[in-house]
Amino acid sequence: MNPTKTLVLALFTITLSSAAQTPTLTGKWIVTSDYFGTPSLARLTLEQQGAKLTGNFNGDKLEGTVTGNEITFTSKDEDGGSDTLHGIWKNGAISGDIVEIDSSNPTHPDHFTFTAILAAPLEHPTPQRHDFTPTVFRRQFSPLYPPVLTVNPGDTIHTTTVDAGGTDEHGIRRVAGGNPQTGPFYIRGAQPGDTLVVHLLHLKLNRDYAISDDNLDERVLGSHLAILAKDNHNNVRWHLDLTNNLASPEKPGDHMKSFTIPIRPMLGCIATATNPGNAPPGTGDSGGYGGNMDFNDVGEGATIYLPISNPGALLYLGDAHALQGDGELNGNALETSMDVEFTVDVIPGKRINGRRIETADNIITMGLSGSLDDAIKEATSQMADWLHQDYNLTPSETAQFLGVSAEYHISEVADRNAGIVLKIAKSKLSKLTNNK
Repeated sequence: MNPTKTLVLALFTITLSSAAQTPTLTGKWIVTSDYFGTPSLARLTLEQQGAKLTGNFNGDKLEGTVTGNEITFTSKDEDGGSDTLHGIWKNGAISGDIVEIDSSNPTHPDHFTFTAILAAPLEHPTPQRHDFTPTVFRRQFSPLYPPVLTVNPGDTIHTTTVDAGGTDEHGIRRVAGGNPQTGPFYIRGAQPGDTLVVHLLHLKLNRDYAISDDNLDERVLGSHLAILAKDNHNNVRWHLDLTNNLASPEKPGDHMKSFTIPIRPMLGCIATATNPGNAPPGTGDSGGYGGNMDFNDVGEGATIYLPISNPGALLYLGDAHALQGDGELNGNALETSMDVEFTVDVIPGKRINGRRIETADNIITMGLSGSLDDAIKEATSQMADWLHQDYNLTPSETAQFLGVSAEYHISEVADRNAGIVLKIAKSKLSKLTNNK
């Protein structure tokens, strides 16, 4: 049981040092608990008016009082569980012990410790531009790596990536393969429960070749094609004509000697670090945090919305592709390195249940799951949430609107998770009446 999700009926008693005056508790707090050796984060908002406390704890309303040096408040939900916190306020922080009673097992309370600190304020000072040259690259979307750069919401970062095999723009191997990432970037004021906004301003290829192969993923192979393609496990190097923005195989077969195709740079990976209570996923994986999405609309001009699970968000990006068809059928796209320029922002207090993408023409949700059947369900559910949250559509209206407006594409078949995206044209959204 994770306390960030199950601490729903809370009775807090915080005993202050008798030599200190009662602190001003109004503000947003980040609570870190040691849940049987696993760190877990919770969000707390307090509003103090004299002796009265109001606010919420992980979305549940609370009420309480301040009497002398003691502070007591309670939050409740429908399940009848409870958590009693006893702590000491010292040097701007609260620390102490939690006794948690699970409503399904009330005779066996759990005990663990916690600390709480005031969350950094979300501010938008004059935007700055940062040129960052990476010296290390990470192979997990981990909350435990130190940030490589701290920026403010509204700032712009220019940096570089290596390719999926760990090779940089000079052809030098810098790190083991597996989609190594640039980052993490720390965004001041970003807190768990917020949404990170990443605007991809410019994606520029910085070398004249890319690596792929001639394999086809097993998800797309019927038995006959599998026999025909049984020897297709060869690396294929592509030439990138950066002047004319064209790609072509360097050693083409007889029927592809004249073949060229326009390049369309994209990032295979964008992610926020996962919750510290979970094992950090590798950079070849994907989930609600983003990750190795391999969707070819994540290119220049796109805006990506990601849920935040850690203070500072801890943003990773990498896995540059010069071009990728729908599905990444070969298991690799045209893997290369890239210069990336992007701007970050934060939507405070807005928690989304997965990845969202916006382009000039569409809003897009993405389902990622072990099967395409489950992926299409996830993409549809996420779009329904978006339409309800931002456009106030009822379930009936959502079904009617999706029935005539939805466009589905297979984004990924080559990884552990298959991907399906659902696009809605903004021209169709503009005809809705938003009564919010």
